Amino acid sequence: MTERKKKRFIAGATCPQCKAIDTLMLFIENNVEKVECVQCGHHMAQPEQQVAKAARAAEQVIGVFKPE
Repeated sequence: MTERKKKRFIAGATCPQCKAIDTLMLFIENNVEKVECVQCGHHMAQPEQQVAKAARAAEQVIGVFKPE
């Protein structure tokens, strides 16, 4: 069973296939970010490894624990 969460439109984005503006929606399905054009149906998915790297880049480190 696939689980789809809230869909968000990407303002100002252009579909790489049909070149329509403001038709791309972003959603997460099975822990993978996906983008779909509501006009032509073009799909794109971000590999899980890239999603993890993007999430890590947004984190802020407060301190590092070094056990002795």
